[in-house]
Amino acid sequence: MAIDQAKLAKLADVTVRVGLNLQAGQDLILTANTVALPFVRQVVAAAYRAGANVVTPILSDDAITLARYENAADSSFDHAPNWLFDGMAQAYQGNAARLAIAAEDPSLLSGQDPAKVARAGKAQSMAYKPAQKHIVEFDINWNITAYPGTAWAKQVFPDLPEDEAVTALAEAIFAASRVNEPDPVAAWAAHNALLQTKSAWLNDNRFHALRFTGPGTDLTVGLADGHEWAGGSATAKNGITCNANIPTEEVFTTPHALRVDGTVRATKPLAHQGAVIEDIAVRFEGGKIVEAHASKGEAAFIKLIDSDEGARRLGEVALVPHGSPISQSGILFYNTLFDENAACHIALGQCYSKCFTGNPSADEITAQGGNSSIIHVDWMIGSAEIDIDGLDENGNATPVFRKGEWA
Repeated sequence: MAIDQAKLAKLADVTVRVGLNLQAGQDLILTANTVALPFVRQVVAAAYRAGANVVTPILSDDAITLARYENAADSSFDHAPNWLFDGMAQAYQGNAARLAIAAEDPSLLSGQDPAKVARAGKAQSMAYKPAQKHIVEFDINWNITAYPGTAWAKQVFPDLPEDEAVTALAEAIFAASRVNEPDPVAAWAAHNALLQTKSAWLNDNRFHALRFTGPGTDLTVGLADGHEWAGGSATAKNGITCNANIPTEEVFTTPHALRVDGTVRATKPLAHQGAVIEDIAVRFEGGKIVEAHASKGEAAFIKLIDSDEGARRLGEVALVPHGSPISQSGILFYNTLFDENAACHIALGQCYSKCFTGNPSADEITAQGGNSSIIHVDWMIGSAEIDIDGLDENGNATPVFRKGEWA
């Protein structure tokens, strides 16, 4: 398959140096699909060149995943390998870094029983929580990046032959990840500075809420007390500055879990747990989704928002201009890592503790409006037709976005 190997090596270098900023002597836990093995090998080599202590890859495989749904007893879907996630949590406690490589087939489980998919996802999320805690609380440096899996590429470019689809997706990933730049590390430094300028402006304004308006959308998102906007690189509690997502075009913060009201319509499909959910439309009251619909995958979406008490509430709101490079590519990636960086989005479920001033405790985060859940799922609500106003406590409005761009 025609993937530019020089660019792939650059992406591995950017992942280790910019995404993770892996430090000499650090362990690294890496998860990926077997289709990404060529990239996994390059990342592992780059990690050891950066001084990694031990790199531990944990691989999934589409055929093995499907074998469970086709052959396992019904009770299997309420279980997950707790021992594995306990071990990952122990590694993070010892300052191991975390890397996830996205390459999976977005529709892998679309033909499976939605109830089984939801049960397996819930069991996995509950088992993963001790390890996830170190991610959402930003205890360690971590990153998500991507590799063009064949099934994923064919979904993104269905009209191209397989090899050409993989090449096209690879080039789209390289462009979005800034590895086409002469000096990708310097390009990322400049981009991070721009995102941090936007975050600083929002933090200076201290908005009480954001109001999104557009076709099918009139949504007021209250912001958590003591919220803080972030974007681009950030420093984890272990003192290491990293870019958690490559690519990234967003600035984001924590909504108030009890202060979200109105209606909102998704502007892009959501690919989640092997299902593609289209035309999501929901209504919030008092922070909670009280009505939800989708033209495709509605059962899967309802199962998702019923995962636990916090799954119907927001844990993140993020601003991305319609003019972002990923949006302007015109490509629907069917992958949240990319699609969330093409449009403003909200996330159901767990909030990020780093999006608060003063490093509050877990109890203080809850008191300030931070949400708690076993899920964190982003979906896109922005477009060239969306306006956003920042509201103060008296409801006075300041333009933030007009027609999908910074005002």
